[in-house]
Amino acid sequence: MAELKKDSGDGKKDKGGRVDLTAMVDLAFLLITFFMLTTSLNKPQAMDVAMPDKNKIEEEKDDKVEIADNRSVTLLLGSDNKILWYYGQLANPIYPPEVVDYSKSGLREVLQKMKKEVPARSNGKDLIVVIRPSEKSIHRNLVDVLDEMKIVDVKRYMIAKIGEADIEQLKEENLFND
Repeated sequence: MAELKKDSGDGKKDKGGRVDLTAMVDLAFLLITFFMLTTSLNKPQAMDVAMPDKNKIEEEKDDKVEIADNRSVTLLLGSDNKILWYYGQLANPIYPPEVVDYSKSGLREVLQKMKKEVPARSNGKDLIVVIRPSEKSIHRNLVDVLDEMKIVDVKRYMIAKIGEADIEQLKEENLFND
């Protein structure tokens, strides 16, 4: 309990009162413990990415995935925070390869345009985006592309290995630099 001593009456005076703060310290620790246990911490935000079944990959290792030319947009992630994109197949593209950046007026504008255009060319079927990161791109670039897929609401996209022809195209555009 709080205790305050005053003049004892024998002529000697204490230099001040003495207060026992044990109960206050106990209360403070109880409150700290209560708030620590009842507070919810922020949970990290994560994006769900559907991964293929490992057993199925082993069975179909030699098979190539066929994607309709009039539905696919390919994004080649190069160096210097740039993307080379094309519509269709690289050998015979519907839209030739073009370099964009990760800004609203770059990648997002391309995705929004193609999301509107592809259903008209493919009898109402939606857009498929193939993301091919090169060894010269950084992890942040892939995260930015996945964020744009979510922002633009692209339902179908995949991350694929980059081929030699794609690397040659990046080299022609000077996007395969150290």
